Amino acid sequence: MRGCIDLRKRGSVGNLAVLACVVSAASACGQAGTDSSTEGDAGAGVADAGRTAANELSLEEAGEGFELLFDGESLGAWRGFLVDEVPAGWSADDGTLAFTPGVGGGTLITRETFTDFDLRLEWKIGEGGNSGIFFGISENTERAFESGPEMQVLDNAGHYDGGDPLTSAGSNYGLHAPPDDVTRPVGEWNEVRIVRRGNQVVHWLNGVRIVEYEIASPEWEARVAASKFVEWPDYGRHHEGHLGLQDHGDPIWYRNIRVRRL
Repeated sequence: MRGCIDLRKRGSVGNLAVLACVVSAASACGQAGTDSSTEGDAGAGVADAGRTAANELSLEEAGEGFELLFDGESLGAWRGFLVDEVPAGWSADDGTLAFTPGVGGGTLITRETFTDFDLRLEWKIGEGGNSGIFFGISENTERAFESGPEMQVLDNAGHYDGGDPLTSAGSNYGLHAPPDDVTRPVGEWNEVRIVRRGNQVVHWLNGVRIVEYEIASPEWEARVAASKFVEWPDYGRHHEGHLGLQDHGDPIWYRNIRVRRL
């Protein structure tokens, strides 16, 4: 019960955590007091028991300190890269955070910045579509991908990038490839989890731990030096930065976007 007592000091989130303990006989709070859900092999954790609807935290997530970055209606947590407003192509559409090509574009970033985090969300993409999930974005560059590492979002079967594991869905784009294609068919939701602790980063896709790497390690530096990213000295250099969703000119839908600061 120690986790429940500590969480009561955290305002509304703490209150939910206390309720979670009452409902589930303190099991959720016991889990919240450990790091096993952060760096273990438990998978993406998207379809958590206790979730009652899309874009809502489960009682367990609330107790662990997750916050929603999208509630199905408001884009208040977001803005465009280098601008204060949300680009016109991004909108709340039937409970999803959607990008519609042809009406105004730009990468979407969080208003707040993050250092160590546990980010979880779902994405669904159109045929042949391409997008990406960034972290560590600095606005010292002209484009978000010049600073923020990217977990690739892609229709592997319908886009040419799917033919190269280094640029396939779930990869650390251009640098670290997943061993297998674990994406679901176009039109279905894919579950993502990205965890960063210091320079250690792990990607999960659909419950599978597919990529892990250490930013600024000798291996990382060698890969960057052999890639297009060598042209951008800010790439991967910012521990604190914005999270981002890429406009790559294709329809994309996101939902259940939540994050926990570690």
